Amino acid sequence: MSTYQEDIKALEGVIGGNEFWNEIRPEAAARMRQQNKFKTGLDIARYTADIMRADMAEFDKDKTKYTQSLGCWHGFVGQQKLISIKKHFGSTKRKYLYLSGWMVAALRSEFGPLPDQSMHEKTSVASLVNELYTFLRQADARELGGLFRELDAAREAGDEAKAKEIQDKVDNYETHIVPIIADIDAGFGNAEATYLMAKQMIEAGACCLQIENQVADEKQCGHQDGKVTVPHADFHAKLRALRYAFLELGVDNGVIVARTDSEGAGLTKEIAVVDQPGDQGDVYNSYLDVEEVNVEDVKNGDVLLNRDGKLVRPKRLASGLYQFRQGTGHERCVFDCIEAINAGADLLWIETAVPTVHEIKDMMDEVRKVHPDAKLVYNNSPSFNWTLSFRQQTYDAWAAEGKDVSAYDRDRLMAAEYDDSELAAAADARVRTFQADCSREANVFHHLITLPTYHTTALSVDNLAKEYFGDEGMLGYVAGVQRKEIRQGIACVKHQNMAGSDLGDDHKEYYAGDRALKAGGAKNTSNQFNNI
Repeated sequence: MSTYQEDIKALEGVIGGNEFWNEIRPEAAARMRQQNKFKTGLDIARYTADIMRADMAEFDKDKTKYTQSLGCWHGFVGQQKLISIKKHFGSTKRKYLYLSGWMVAALRSEFGPLPDQSMHEKTSVASLVNELYTFLRQADARELGGLFRELDAAREAGDEAKAKEIQDKVDNYETHIVPIIADIDAGFGNAEATYLMAKQMIEAGACCLQIENQVADEKQCGHQDGKVTVPHADFHAKLRALRYAFLELGVDNGVIVARTDSEGAGLTKEIAVVDQPGDQGDVYNSYLDVEEVNVEDVKNGDVLLNRDGKLVRPKRLASGLYQFRQGTGHERCVFDCIEAINAGADLLWIETAVPTVHEIKDMMDEVRKVHPDAKLVYNNSPSFNWTLSFRQQTYDAWAAEGKDVSAYDRDRLMAAEYDDSELAAAADARVRTFQADCSREANVFHHLITLPTYHTTALSVDNLAKEYFGDEGMLGYVAGVQRKEIRQGIACVKHQNMAGSDLGDDHKEYYAGDRALKAGGAKNTSNQFNNI
């Protein structure tokens, strides 16, 4: 017996036992249960954590089974993304959502647009997790509502075969609920603040939290300058705070992504505590840029270290921050990753200056000498100029092979005049296979784009504004938007349905029966879209 039929049977017993509930329909209540499979955010977090763990195990066996996500800054954007994925691919398998701290800062703060420096309200991150899952649950309710209406129509027509077909779709329904990788920045304070913030996010439904090793009150976007990292002891305390939050809430499979910004971070706020030679703190301090000094050269207020029996002074900036030696970023990243896994992280995140397979692979090869199954989350960032970078990579590869590149100006390869060139085609082929190549070569389990829907929104609004307020007038909207929606089968062309109008009509019928005043009658102009 299907879950749907089991619910009907169970509810018949519940409702039938109360003489005053005679107008409550067991099947209607069962439908509402089916349309609300996840009652709490913790239900979602446990369900999606199991999905991520299964996907990680599958990836370990087959490197073509990597996962992907797009960053979404609003529940509706996330909802439309998952609806489109189901429409085009028939399944949401290995397709996640990413919640970007950058987009929370830029788009979701009550202060207005802010830089990515953890300046926005702490609660806005958990609120966005909750909002995304609210919209995804509504997508389930809307789609299942359509199936239930089809089921009723088939029954009324006496078409048992059609009714069975629809019932099978209900019984085997795939939810729009997928894992969210949620950005907790640098934890928004000390380890206790990190724990409290994590609990909010998990309770909202997040099964995977991504945290970085920057100083919480000096945090910068990973693709900007001025990044300041913390010693491993500080960062690992926050990793443990995340794990405790997951375990307290019963999400035992919760996933932690440890992000290192060391490749581009040249500064630290602290000199690490050293308990014994060669420990974490000692290695961290070994990367500091220092100068050897004599006791008589020491100035009042200087900080000094004993390094191999020599007295050295770490170079400190006017800001009070200490400087790492140039060229140590790669080595520090590898060290960060190894130690993060030792501290209980499940996945790693390395920020790079440009998207190159060999650079990511070089670092991960070193990490995997210690942790063979180490898996990476990689940011396919809009901060990279992908076209220029890959055209230059192709140019350099051709030049190294001895191929004639005299027709190209390396510094101008972004120019549109090269768009139809052989080099541009070869570069685009590299971009197309970049994710598959990285997963195969560097063990990248998850590929994400942090801010894609920020950019697509800006692009589409620019095009509409240019045409609608220009010579095209209303045709700018009709040809540029609605006609494309209709022909591409975009669900929200029926925007009243998308906003829940049909769901509301269903509920009105449940509550009032034949007395219900429905919105979806003959005079509803949305009926113009019923045959598409």
